[in-house]
Amino acid sequence: MSEARVTPPPRTVSAESLRRLRAHLGALNTATLQRLDSTLPWYRQLTPDERSSLGLIAQRGLTGFLSWFERPTTTMTTVLGEVFGGAPTELTRSISLQRALQLIRTVVDVVEAQVPGIVQDRDQTLVREAVLRYSREIAFALADVYARAAETRGAWDSRNEAVLLDAVLRGEGPDEILSRAAAAGWSNGGSVMVMAGPTPEADLPRRLSGTRRTAARAGYDVLVGVQAERLVLVLGGVADPTQAAAALTPWFGDGPVVYGPLAESLVDAHRSGREALAGLAAAPAWPRAPRPAHAQDLLPERALHGDPTAVDALVHRVHAPLRAAGNSLLETVDTYCELGHSLEGTARELFIHANTVRYRLRRVSEITGWDPLVPRDAYVLQTALAVGRLHPSL
Repeated sequence: MSEARVTPPPRTVSAESLRRLRAHLGALNTATLQRLDSTLPWYRQLTPDERSSLGLIAQRGLTGFLSWFERPTTTMTTVLGEVFGGAPTELTRSISLQRALQLIRTVVDVVEAQVPGIVQDRDQTLVREAVLRYSREIAFALADVYARAAETRGAWDSRNEAVLLDAVLRGEGPDEILSRAAAAGWSNGGSVMVMAGPTPEADLPRRLSGTRRTAARAGYDVLVGVQAERLVLVLGGVADPTQAAAALTPWFGDGPVVYGPLAESLVDAHRSGREALAGLAAAPAWPRAPRPAHAQDLLPERALHGDPTAVDALVHRVHAPLRAAGNSLLETVDTYCELGHSLEGTARELFIHANTVRYRLRRVSEITGWDPLVPRDAYVLQTALAVGRLHPSL
């Protein structure tokens, strides 16, 4: 807070008028509380303790005005200390700036209305001018207090968000995550999804603001983290991951964007994050990958990149079910892939009819969810077979 002095009031007010003002401080304070109660609906909804605290501030405002009026060399820092107490920022935690200004305006209105019946006639104009100058100075000082509080709160919120996002991705304890999530205003209790992609190279603040606006309009909670060249989003309240990913992808930089599977809660979101980040790291191996791409669509690339989660998924979702269904399916899909996706060539190699090959491949699709007749799915199946042979114990 700067030490600029308040503009001093004129010193021609009579001692008698000053004495009368001092004698009527109690009546002015009572009139102010009555005006607050009758004109400000939000004031009536406060608890008794809150009304008492604000009433004390109004009383201090009146006393501060008279003290400044009598001692024009008083600095604004001293005035704020007298009006709002030793810690004016505490006020910002109770009411908004708009309401704080309404409080000061009410005090000023009461003083202006009561002055004609208190001071001598020749001093009324001078006192009114002094009240206006005092209210202007204290309003500017009050705005400065709220601005500083907002800056401090914004810096703390940003740091808390960064720590929370890191805790989510690392899979820290539930208590750590939930306490920080509550402080960050995380409200959704629905499914959570993690997205990752390149950090925008230009106009980063605007991009991040756009990301938050888009998420808010869609009803998502969002954590935003810039990790060097990587932008990570944690979205809460997601019902359709494909729709959510499509809505937020434009705010990423150029390059692949990957989103993980849905997690039940913020505490479990590290699983989605692990897959999304692994998919982003492996995405360059598939230049034609969709944007955005689901991490599950990148299982072969992730396995080649050394992601154990992808290896485990390929073994348990493809190789193991096919092995359990009989060697004929494993042999058929393996031969089909090796021979360049030729039905007739596979039939000749296995000494079976082409329709039998079609039937077996259709069974593979039903069991695994990947269709060997689709080139990309065939690549996933071929990779899964290779991974299964390398990890027979999984």
